[in-house]
Amino acid sequence: MSTTVLGLRRGWIEQLNQWSDRKDLFNAIAGSVFTYGLLTLWIGDKPVEGTTVTQGAFMTPGFIAYAIFSTGLMALPMLIAADREEGTLLRARTLPRGIRVYLVGRATMVLLTILVNIALVLALAVPLAGLPVPATPARWFTLGWVVVLGTLAVVPVGAVIGSLLPGPKAGAMLALPAMLLMVLSGVMLPLEMLPDLVRRIAEVFPLYWQALGLRAALLPDSILAAEVGHAWRLGQAAVVLSLWAVGGMVLAPWLLRRIRGR
Repeated sequence: MSTTVLGLRRGWIEQLNQWSDRKDLFNAIAGSVFTYGLLTLWIGDKPVEGTTVTQGAFMTPGFIAYAIFSTGLMALPMLIAADREEGTLLRARTLPRGIRVYLVGRATMVLLTILVNIALVLALAVPLAGLPVPATPARWFTLGWVVVLGTLAVVPVGAVIGSLLPGPKAGAMLALPAMLLMVLSGVMLPLEMLPDLVRRIAEVFPLYWQALGLRAALLPDSILAAEVGHAWRLGQAAVVLSLWAVGGMVLAPWLLRRIRGR
């Protein structure tokens, strides 16, 4: 059986175990939906300058992008740090292809968690923020590849961070850099409002491209008036996210093996 199939099966089983805990399931669902609802009511329905899109609708793709980003780079490292303490990584290293199966399993679990959160946020965004449902197959396709590729871009990096954390409680130190990057990446506000240097820094990281791709899938083209270059730049988004995904997939297994080897 291939590494991918074994990893997918492992991730599905772990996700089912998590969903079977009603308390954890309720906290995860209530946290994402409640936070999104409060942000939408706080931001309001005032249109983004130069467009007909409300600020609440503009914020929705950014909220989803940050949920993907934070799940991969904050929640996942804490899970991996806990697995390291419990000996799960050490056991995986003793099995053939164990580390790669473990990483695919964690990536599958993270993707399933993200998909549930996206579905809940979108179900609330349509009536609350006036977010339009994607009207064409092309927009649905864009939504799909951005979510999958955006997840793959952050999961390996999250695995590397998790292997370096001294323990799961140390994951709290990741909150401040993540929030800072959220501000710099124009997730909640149009990036054109920020200085040119800030925009160039933001374009190095996957969060900006995740949010851009999701806006291309979920928002009308009228919002391009507030985008850098007044274009979606989906080809560039795919390239940047792919580079992060491939680079992370090469680095993460090697680093995890070295950490366990010590």
